[in-house]
Amino acid sequence: MYTHNLLRKTELHILGIALENADLNQIAKAVAATLALDAGKVLVTDVQRHRVTVDILTGTVDMSRITGSEKALLKALSRVNGVSLKPDASVRADGMLGWIAADDKAEVREALARSQTLAQDIAGRIEKRAIVFSTGPEVAGGEIRDTNMPAISEALERRGFTVTRGGVLGDDDILIAGVLRNAIEGRGYGLVVTTGGVGAEKKDRTVEALLLLDPDAAAPFVCRFEKGTGRHVKEGVRIAVGKFGGALIVALPGPNDEVKLSLDALCACLDGVYDIHTIAESLAEALRKHLRAL
Repeated sequence: MYTHNLLRKTELHILGIALENADLNQIAKAVAATLALDAGKVLVTDVQRHRVTVDILTGTVDMSRITGSEKALLKALSRVNGVSLKPDASVRADGMLGWIAADDKAEVREALARSQTLAQDIAGRIEKRAIVFSTGPEVAGGEIRDTNMPAISEALERRGFTVTRGGVLGDDDILIAGVLRNAIEGRGYGLVVTTGGVGAEKKDRTVEALLLLDPDAAAPFVCRFEKGTGRHVKEGVRIAVGKFGGALIVALPGPNDEVKLSLDALCACLDGVYDIHTIAESLAEALRKHLRAL
């Protein structure tokens, strides 16, 4: 199986086709069945004279079922009531779906295997690219030295990561979310780490920013406070671990001793295969033990 990302090029154009009282749902089902796709993931989006456009509502497809399937697809469509095809009918598409019209399957399989290997190599490189962001006006203004960045860099570099200093984030969840999104989608980082901004005060917005990107992120409490006491406007201190665009995002606390404790737990998880909830709970428990010992 060669599963490939369609990279948002998801339209198929069927040319030389004529419709007369045809059921568009049946056309979509014929396309789905031929290409081994879920019928709910195929939709006819446009009908023009001698042209029907179908959208594939999924990000990836099995290219072994797509490649060279033009004739089979046209044959399946010709069996749909109300559909007739001209002798020169064809299927056209951009991107990976363009392989549907390929004739030499052996050559295509070889090309797809090469691209799969290249994609895996690129994914592996991205996975080992990390960027670290700090928070807090004290750091931004140079009032205090950022001791977290060196500690995080050293720990991650020992595990084969290339680490970049991302700068200091402002106390705005939408702004933070935008910066993190750009680091992943625009700059190609596979691991994004933030420090600070996880507390119970109004200015602490890092966890909220992560939840904007991944509403299903794990965000366990490290400790709880009575809401409304002092400057606490939230129920307590949380850390968070989420996923976005294939990248792992980790929101750590700000104090350096807590960052170092979190790093031990994080690196232990990075050495294995763990889901975000396991990683988050491992981080939170390490910090809880630290607080109980104080």
